[in-house]
Amino acid sequence: MQAADRQPETRVWRRGLEPKIGLSGKLLLLTIPLILIAEILIYVPSIANFRLNRLNDRLAAASTAALVLDASASGTVPDTLARQVLDSIDARAVAIKMGQQRRLLASSNVPTTIDYVVDMRNVTPWGAIIDAFVVMLESGNQTIRVMGPTEGNAQFIEVVIDEAPLRIAMYRFSSNLLLVSLTITSLTTALIYLALHFLFVRPMRRLTANMVNFRRDPESPASIVVPGPRGDEIGLAERELSDMQRDLVSMLHQKSRLAALGLAVSKINHDLRNLLASSQLLSDQLSSVPDPRVQRFAPKLVRSLERAIAFCQSTLSYGRAQEAAPDRRVILIEPVVNEVRETAGLASDTGVSSITWVSAIERGLTMDADPDQLFRVLLNLVRNAAQALEGQPRNEVALQQIRITGRREGSVTILEVSDTGPGVPQKARDHLFEAFHGSARAGGSGLGLAIAAELVRAHGGDIKLVEGTLGATFRLSIPDRPVDLYSLRNERARA
Repeated sequence: MQAADRQPETRVWRRGLEPKIGLSGKLLLLTIPLILIAEILIYVPSIANFRLNRLNDRLAAASTAALVLDASASGTVPDTLARQVLDSIDARAVAIKMGQQRRLLASSNVPTTIDYVVDMRNVTPWGAIIDAFVVMLESGNQTIRVMGPTEGNAQFIEVVIDEAPLRIAMYRFSSNLLLVSLTITSLTTALIYLALHFLFVRPMRRLTANMVNFRRDPESPASIVVPGPRGDEIGLAERELSDMQRDLVSMLHQKSRLAALGLAVSKINHDLRNLLASSQLLSDQLSSVPDPRVQRFAPKLVRSLERAIAFCQSTLSYGRAQEAAPDRRVILIEPVVNEVRETAGLASDTGVSSITWVSAIERGLTMDADPDQLFRVLLNLVRNAAQALEGQPRNEVALQQIRITGRREGSVTILEVSDTGPGVPQKARDHLFEAFHGSARAGGSGLGLAIAAELVRAHGGDIKLVEGTLGATFRLSIPDRPVDLYSLRNERARA
């Protein structure tokens, strides 16, 4: 017994959404009329063919009787013998046409008028079907003259018969066919129903029950459907549903961890702000120290503490608060890049890093962006690059390098941060800009690139990993804001 079959097929429906007729009932209601329609399509030509066969049998019997009657020596047949021959073939009269003459071979109680004539030489399928139902719907005992080909020198043979025996035979054939059709219909319906039930209905019930149970407890791995070995569309649906449920369970667990992270951050946020505020007060006192080095680094320390306090004020972007809308203005890129270098500890005068810093920013390059958010984006990218170079050999200075380039293409400013490290592994590329997924370093959270991507998108820009480069190269493109010519003209007019 497969694991998929061990799952209970409980049928739990939401109130007001219970199906009035299940899939099995709909399948049965659909199968029965379809088979009945097929039986009707079989019956219609069958009854027409039965009537034609009966008439052909009468003609064949009349042809045999004509040979006997035509072979008499005197050319005349006694009335007693003629009646016996006609009774044996269930006919009233038999005649043949040879050349221009029509010869009556035998007759008995022939009516003065014939109700209608059937020429078997000119019968069409549609006409045969219509005539068959006309015969069955009529009443009484009409007289029919049937004409058809015959053997020998005769052109055709004629036989006059009564319609009542033909109608009775057609009714008997219809009743027998109806009985057989009902038997075949019942067996066929049962077989089709059982086959479709086991192939489709029961797997669909299992999928439906699993989805209902999964909705009740979406975080339980036990609610994930176990796909069977089928290779058809049902098997594909089971495998896709199983993969989707696993992804959803993983996502829900991640959301729970993020909620717990946001709660933890909110608890430490208050105390951390107080500590940073105290540190800010101490850093303010450093500005009164006459040491030139202290005077040089004190403003940078104050600026870093102000940023830290602002970050704590908004907590974490992926914990609780959303990023504020960017306060965009036209800024110079080079001062922001220099501040990122000093904050990351890569300045040449610090002497604490062996990483070579290369800046290839176009002179006077500007960008329409929020300076603080641009600083955060570049700092995250530079720190990732520095961490990627930490484990690399340092015997060659050229191998330990971080390069920042900047240029302008029309109304779009493009910055690239590249390093000479090992590059981004394929596992991290699949979820590069997703929180807690895109980290390529052991112990990393993957928030840096996720935050950078969110900030760049808030500017209407784009960030991506450039393929085919040494190490890793990230390119961010931020377009200028569209200019409102009407407002610009009004400002110039007021000026």
